[in-house]
Amino acid sequence: QVHLVESGGGSVQTGGSLRLSCLVSGYTADYYLAWFRQAPGKEREGVAIIDRDGDTEYIESVKGRFIISRDNAQTTLYLQMNSLKTEDTGVYYCAVDRGVWRMTALEALEKMAARPGFGYWGQGTQVTVSS
Repeated sequence: QVHLVESGGGSVQTGGSLRLSCLVSGYTADYYLAWFRQAPGKEREGVAIIDRDGDTEYIESVKGRFIISRDNAQTTLYLQMNSLKTEDTGVYYCAVDRGVWRMTALEALEKMAARPGFGYWGQGTQVTVSS
């Protein structure tokens, strides 16, 4: 069984930074781990994904601002968020889905966002960016 718990959310002004953490238990070393977000009234979207080798992909809107990483023990996933914008506001989730391991990273990110009932998800952490 896989269990994920996010932390690190909060309220910041535009241009500020936050670092989200996701404590992971259970075997996930061979699978993609990813961050998602959901703004009020909008669908959940994938933000960043990392594979077992440490290779990463991001959606265009966060490239150059966000960094996804995982520790060597594969127990914690991070999302460093810099130069935050108001449109980054939302609930952020970490997730793993063993069913997407054959896909490319961006395909997996899109697939996981489209089927949140699959895989394992954390409870989410709120990020609010104000101007």
